Amino acid sequence: TINVFTDAGDARVLVFTLLIGPLIATIERSGGVRGFVHFLENRHWVQNGFRAQLLAWGTGLVIFVESSITLLVAGTVSRPLFDRYKVSREKLAYLIDATSAPVCVMIPLNAWGAFIISLVASTGIENPQQVFIAAVPLNLYAIAAILLAGLVIWKNINIGPMKKAEARTQGGEVLWPGAIPLVDVSAEHKVDDETHIPSAWLMVLPILTMVAMMPVSLYVTGDGNIINGSGSTAVLWSVCMAIVVAWVMTLYKGYCSVAELMQVFMKGAGDLLPIAIILLLALALGDVAQELGTGTYVANAVRGNIHPVLLAPMIFLVSAFIAFSVGSSWGTFAIMIPIAMPIALALGLSPSLMLAAAISGAIFGDHASPISDTTVLASMASASDHIEHVRTQLPYALLAAGIAAIGFLLLGLVS
Repeated sequence: TINVFTDAGDARVLVFTLLIGPLIATIERSGGVRGFVHFLENRHWVQNGFRAQLLAWGTGLVIFVESSITLLVAGTVSRPLFDRYKVSREKLAYLIDATSAPVCVMIPLNAWGAFIISLVASTGIENPQQVFIAAVPLNLYAIAAILLAGLVIWKNINIGPMKKAEARTQGGEVLWPGAIPLVDVSAEHKVDDETHIPSAWLMVLPILTMVAMMPVSLYVTGDGNIINGSGSTAVLWSVCMAIVVAWVMTLYKGYCSVAELMQVFMKGAGDLLPIAIILLLALALGDVAQELGTGTYVANAVRGNIHPVLLAPMIFLVSAFIAFSVGSSWGTFAIMIPIAMPIALALGLSPSLMLAAAISGAIFGDHASPISDTTVLASMASASDHIEHVRTQLPYALLAAGIAAIGFLLLGLVS
C-alpha cells in the first residue's frame, strides 16, 4: 500500500478523490443546487412527466465529471419535478443510476478515465490512452444501459416491479406503505422566500470550470498534445480550480465565512475517505497482481483450454460477478484489468476489446449490486427506498447485460 504513494499518478488520483468531496459539499452549502432547481422551474422548461424524465437522463449525460456529482445533481434537480408530475422515484433512481457510472466510464477526461488508463499503463501496454479511447465504442454494457434508459423514457417501458411503482405513484402514493427513503426531503415542500433563492451559477460555474480545465490541463501536461497529457494531473488541477471558483463565489455572495468553508471542506473530504481507502487498496491489489504475474499466469492457463472467441464474454461475466459481490467497479477494475491485458497480449487478441469487456462487466455488477456506492447514492439522490430501487432497476440492468454479453460474443467472432 505504501508503494502506491511512490507513484505520482496514483497519488494524484487519490488526492483528487478526496477533493471531490469538498467540491460537492461546497456547492451544496452555497445553495447552488437549490438555485439551479429554481431556475429550471421558473423557466417552465419542464411541464410534464416526460420532460422531467428527459431532464434526469440528459443531466446524467452532460455532467460527466464524477459519478457522485452526476447522481446528486440529477437527483436533486429532478426529484421535485418527478413528484409533481407523478412519476415514481424508483424511475428517477433508475434513470440517474443508468447515466452516472456508464457515462463517466467512457470519458477519458475525468477521474474514471485517469484511473483506468493508469491501470492499463501498469500492465506494460504501449499507448494506454489510445487503447482506452479505442475501447470506448466497445463498452457495450455502458452504451446499452444509456440507450435503454432513453428508450424507456421514449416508449414509457415499465417492466415488472417498475410497472407497479408507476401505478402506485399515479394513484398519489409517492412511496409504498412502510417504505423508508434514504433521505427525508419533506422540508423541500415548504415555500422558500423568493428573495433569498441562491444563484444557479453557484453550481453551474464550478462544474463548467472543472470541465473546461480538463482539456487545458491535458494540453499543458502533454506539451501541446492532449492525447499525451497526464490524466491524473489534469483531473487534480481541474478539481482544485473548481473548488477555488466555488469558494470565491460563495465568499463574494457572503453566504459563508472562510472558517465555515474550511469546516465544509473537511467534512466533504471525510465523506469521501471510505472511497479513497477502497481506491488505495484497489491500486495496491493491482500492483500485487502485477508483481505476482497473475495476468500472465491466467493467460497461460487459458491458452489452448478456452476458445479465444469466448474470452471477451468470460471476462465480462467474471468482472460482473466480482463487482456485484464487492459493490465496487473501481476495485473490480484493479483486479480484472491487470489480468485481461496480459491475456490479450499473450494470445494476440485486441487489448481494447478485452479492456472494454472488463470495464463493462464491472459497470454492470456495480449498477446491479445493492451494496454499490453508486446504487446507494442513486437511492439517496432520489429519496427512494433502497431495496425498491434495486428491485425495480434489476430487470433493466439484466436486459442491458444480456445485450452486452451477446455483443461481446459477436465481437469475439469478428476480431
